[in-house]
Amino acid sequence: MGEESDSPPPEVHHYSSRAEVPWDIQNYFSQRYKIFSRYDEGIWLTDDAWFGVTPEPIANKIAQHMEASAPKDRSILIDAFAGAGGNAIAFAQSNRWKRIYAIEKNPAVLRCAKHNAMIYGVEDKITWFEGDSFEIINSHLKELAPYSVIFASPPWGGPGYRSDEVFDLSNMQPYSLGTLYSEFSLFTEHMVLFLPRTSDLRQLAAVVKGERKALIMHYCMEGASKALCIYYGDFTFDDNDL
Repeated sequence: MGEESDSPPPEVHHYSSRAEVPWDIQNYFSQRYKIFSRYDEGIWLTDDAWFGVTPEPIANKIAQHMEASAPKDRSILIDAFAGAGGNAIAFAQSNRWKRIYAIEKNPAVLRCAKHNAMIYGVEDKITWFEGDSFEIINSHLKELAPYSVIFASPPWGGPGYRSDEVFDLSNMQPYSLGTLYSEFSLFTEHMVLFLPRTSDLRQLAAVVKGERKALIMHYCMEGASKALCIYYGDFTFDDNDL
C-alpha cells in the first residue's frame, strides 16, 4: 500500500468552531477537550465517530486498570473496535503492552485513528487493521492468542441504551453480548467489554461458564457513571488499583 495523503478524506473533519458543527453533534463538540485533550492540535473525526469515542479520562483509567490487572504473561492487547483511536492511544501511552493491534472496519474512521495516534506520539506502538474484527483476529492474529487480551468497545446500537432503565444486551446492534462473548472466547478467555452503564447485569453474569471470573466496574466523570466494563478472565485487582 502507498503512503496515505496528509489531507483528510471528505467525511473527516477537524471542526474549529461551533458554527461549523452539525446540530446533532454540537453537544459533543462542546466536550471536545474531554474527548481528546489535544483536540486543538488537529484531531480528526467523522461526524459519526463523535458518538463512539471514549472520553480521554475514562480511556486512561481503563488503560490503568488493564495495566495493573491483566495476567503478567499477556503482553499483546487487541482493540477489536478501535474507532477514532481513543482507547488504543491510552493503551499505547501506558507502556504495558509489547504491541497493540487495533481493528476498525470503516476506512475513514481508521484514517482518523492513525492520524490521532500520531498527534499523541504513539503511532509506532500500534499495528492497524481495516476490516471485520472477528475475521481479522481469526485470520491474522490467531497465533498471538496465548499472549493476548481483547478489549472491545462495540457499537451499542439498539433502541434503548440511552433511555432504558435496564438495557437488554441481546438488542445491541450489530453484535449482541452473546455474539461478542462467544466469538472472542474462541480466541481468549481474557477480554474486557466496554458497554452501556445501564447494561443488564444478569445477562453479563449469565455468559460466564463454570468457575470463570468476571468483574464489573463503572467508569464515571463528574460524579456520574458514563459506561461500564466487564472484565472476563484472570484479571486481578487490589485496592491500590481502584
